[in-house]
Amino acid sequence: MAEEKPRIYSTIEAIVTAPLTSQITPLLWLIWPIMAVVIKAERNTFLSYPFVSLQQGELPLVGNTAPDFEAEAVFDQEFIKVKLSEYIGKKYVILFFYPLDFTFVCPTEITAFSDRYAEFEKINTEILGVSVDSVFSHLAWVQTDRKSGGLGDLKYPLVSDVTKSISKSYNVLIPDQGIALRGLFIIDKEGVIQHSTINNLAIGRSVDETLRTLQALQFVQENPDEVCPAGWKPGEKSMKPDPKLSKEYFAAI
Repeated sequence: MAEEKPRIYSTIEAIVTAPLTSQITPLLWLIWPIMAVVIKAERNTFLSYPFVSLQQGELPLVGNTAPDFEAEAVFDQEFIKVKLSEYIGKKYVILFFYPLDFTFVCPTEITAFSDRYAEFEKINTEILGVSVDSVFSHLAWVQTDRKSGGLGDLKYPLVSDVTKSISKSYNVLIPDQGIALRGLFIIDKEGVIQHSTINNLAIGRSVDETLRTLQALQFVQENPDEVCPAGWKPGEKSMKPDPKLSKEYFAAI
């Protein structure tokens, strides 16, 4: 069934479609008191239709301070505490969420980031993996051999979000399933989220693209008068965000 329009719309349509004759002005004066009553009665509907109003929790995360958290994690087969804000002023952070331990796509992503950890470490970046599993599940998975679907030793912590509060604060939790989507966030040294991607459960992420995006972010922060065009990689030509100066880039491609 089609959504019923507020009555005020029908009233406005009557005015708009009325014949443009000498009687239009008296007609307006006649119906104006009625319109005023209708507008007052339906002001909430009228003001919100057809616009969408975002609640505070729905504001975009990119460009805003990353929600802080402190939680248990597993690293080097030990239980540790991880507090996100402790990295502020020190390191960039790759924060990625995955659905569950002992699954299928997840170990391919987690081990891929671990195998490339040195490349992130070289550019002053920490990696944190997060799921709703307990630290005991994380530990058991780390202690399982890769050839048996496990992770083996990892070079970064796996955070336990058993309360699901971290997943909720980053808007990646699937409420009716109680697990997180494959959200990934790049957080700069000031604690600001500069990039995010969210994949559905069946789609794995790219370490190459994450690293490239991080390198582009660091470049523009170190060179605030430059921007990075599509597919930019370190050593390639960047662009001046200016109508005239940008022509130098376009002329070279």
